Amino acid sequence: FSDQIDRGKTQIQGVANAPAHKDYQTLLADRSIDAVFIATPVYLHPEHFEAAVAAGKHIYCEKPAGADVAGVKRLLRAAERADRSRHIVFGFQNRFSPEYRIAYDLVRSGQLGDLLLMECHFNKGGQAAITTESKYPIDEQPVRHWGVNRKTSGDIIVEQDCHGMDVLNWFAAARPLRAIGSGGRNIRRFGDNLDHLNVAFEYPGGLRGMLMATQMTPLWYRDVREHFIGSRGVLETHRNYYKWMRGTEDVRKVDSKREITIDAVVEFVDRILAGRPENTASAACESTLTSILGRMAIDARREVSWDEMMRS
Repeated sequence: FSDQIDRGKTQIQGVANAPAHKDYQTLLADRSIDAVFIATPVYLHPEHFEAAVAAGKHIYCEKPAGADVAGVKRLLRAAERADRSRHIVFGFQNRFSPEYRIAYDLVRSGQLGDLLLMECHFNKGGQAAITTESKYPIDEQPVRHWGVNRKTSGDIIVEQDCHGMDVLNWFAAARPLRAIGSGGRNIRRFGDNLDHLNVAFEYPGGLRGMLMATQMTPLWYRDVREHFIGSRGVLETHRNYYKWMRGTEDVRKVDSKREITIDAVVEFVDRILAGRPENTASAACESTLTSILGRMAIDARREVSWDEMMRS
């Protein structure tokens, strides 16, 4: 959209004279472009990722990997065809935070004891209360308002909460076997996404992962964090810190040195320049599918297995 191009050129420092493309294929055909950042609406990620792979680009693709099972499978097939010299990562920024990596090592090295329970809180305020009427033509609205509709965003559990699901899968070194959940729409009047949900995931070995998420809280309120409960301690992770608790008098808190998205982007560029590519599509797709599994369990109002979800 021309107004979005103009807005970007006005608001982003240093890009006033940058070339702008309305057809992503013309951008991908430019041999002077080495890497692309895919930050388009979620339902378009598989199509745009597939095209970027075919063009031989390094890729940073925003999370999640798709809005539905078919889209995620399409993206994964494209990733499997990618040139091994191309660096491919996704916008699951927590994995690039030095503090999250230390917290991960604490869990995986056994310093927390046996991992008994994982929790994710993703309570983010304000969005559900928006009741605006669209000012755009009817044919533009599905794209203009992609973030509030399930078909284009995957719903909040996929578009928003996949960050937490990625952390749980990462720390568990596994994906869930099944899920059961509930959710609804209490105050949302614009779009058809849910505005609150709770899901319990069962991982191998009986490990449970719990997700609580909402967009109904006041605009100023935000509670986004994870808990890992072990037999010898409790670990809390957050994009601004991690906190390791081994008793009421034994609490260690370490603050993040900077916004962790910077860590993700810096590592993306550094790996390309150093010739150390990796392809993280498999983990990104698993985390996205974990969120879709939870969504299916909410819809079905019963337990849904990973295998059932993959056959859908």
